[in-house]
Amino acid sequence: MRYCRFRFENEVLYGKVEDRGGEPWIVDLAHAPEEDLEFRVRHPKAVPTILDFEPIALSSAELLAPVTPSKIICVGRNYRDHAKELGNEVPAEPLLFFKPPSSLLGHKGTVVMPPQSERVDFEGELALVIGKRATKLASDADWKSYIRGYTIANDVTARDLQKKDGQWTRAKGFDTFCPVGPVVSDEVDSERGLTVETRQNGELKQQGSTLDFIFSIPELLSYITAAITLEPGDLLLTGTPAGVGPVKAGDKVEVSIAGLGVLSNTFAAAR
Repeated sequence: MRYCRFRFENEVLYGKVEDRGGEPWIVDLAHAPEEDLEFRVRHPKAVPTILDFEPIALSSAELLAPVTPSKIICVGRNYRDHAKELGNEVPAEPLLFFKPPSSLLGHKGTVVMPPQSERVDFEGELALVIGKRATKLASDADWKSYIRGYTIANDVTARDLQKKDGQWTRAKGFDTFCPVGPVVSDEVDSERGLTVETRQNGELKQQGSTLDFIFSIPELLSYITAAITLEPGDLLLTGTPAGVGPVKAGDKVEVSIAGLGVLSNTFAAAR
């Protein structure tokens, strides 16, 4: 199943996404995930009754970030070529950091470039959404049963602040610095290899396969849950391939993964 989160007639709703005529459409309303407590307070039955709802093309919908996580955990330097391009050693263990939920942004949203930074970079990534509580998973656990689905993310980074601060919280955590979407899907298979491509103003900048991960998804889940309990809806960004680079105001960055679509965002200077 593929689903999205969108705004319709001043309501925030979830929609079931299917292809029609080669294009994704929101064909029906969907149940809200258990972690979206705000939605469930408004709609105790999980799916509101919208009598005038008709299927709409995904491209025509006002899409929001399809996740409402309690936390966003990210993996740094999970591609050898990316570690090399920044002059870093390949890590011996997964390198973890957080982005705050306040950094979330939906498809077609505008990333605001903060005045504190002179260099903001794009980083296209595959992200996975946790489907059930996971703690202390063994390396041979049925890890797929803990995954609700996959989506696309852009780990926007204030590169100069990352180097200046010595830790990454501020550089990775500005408002709008975590675009996610357009959908969450369980219809793709990361083990067969998913290709992440990032384009800046139409020019291909990044292209990497999940088969090139330094640390596989089951390794990451085992490592993370040995320390941190993952809850339904939590988001895990799996790392970015080589080719990251700076953006300027007015740039359009598109991250694409077959089966998940295209996450498109524009960049603008803070006012």
